[in-house]
Amino acid sequence: MTRTSTAITADRAPAALTADRASGSARSFRVHGEVAEPLTLTAAELRARWPEHRAEVVFHCAQSGPRRHTFQGPLLREVLAAAEPCFDPRRRKHRSRFLVAVGGRDGHHTVLSWAEIDADFGAAPLLLATRMDGRDLDVDGCQLVVPTDHCGARYVSAVTGIWVGACGRDGAPPAAGDA
Repeated sequence: MTRTSTAITADRAPAALTADRASGSARSFRVHGEVAEPLTLTAAELRARWPEHRAEVVFHCAQSGPRRHTFQGPLLREVLAAAEPCFDPRRRKHRSRFLVAVGGRDGHHTVLSWAEIDADFGAAPLLLATRMDGRDLDVDGCQLVVPTDHCGARYVSAVTGIWVGACGRDGAPPAAGDA
C-alpha cells in the first residue's frame, strides 16, 4: 500500500461541496488548453468510456492520522489522450515539455508534468477516481488520486478542470491567457 494523505475528507468537506451533495446533481469537469478535442466529462461518463483501475491507499493526515481508502477510476493519461494534446507523440522531448494543471471546486489545485504520467517516462498510475470506498463520486465530483505520493498535497477533490499545455521554450510558464 502507498502512504498518502488527502486534501479533503468526507467529514470535513467545504460548505460548497456539502450543498452540492444535498442538491443531488452530477458534477462535470473540463479538459482544455492545448488539446485538439476539449472534453466535458462526468464520473458516470468516465466509468462508461475507460477501463477502471483500483488504488488502495493509506492517508496520513496531520489532523486525523492514518485513513484507508480504495479509489477506482480510469488512468489520467488515458483520459487526457482522448483530448488529443497538441504535441507530436513520436517526439519524446516535445511531450516532456507539457504540463497538466488540475483544479478542484474548493480552490485546491496542483501541477504535474506530462512525463510523470507518460508510459515512456514515469508511467505513474494517477487516477481520476469515480468511486471512493465503493461509493460513486457522481455528485461529489471526481478526485485526482496520486497513489505514488507519500504526501497527499497533489490529491484534488471535486475536480472542475484539467488544463494541458506546454511550458515556454525557456522554461517559463505559459502566457497568462493560456491557463
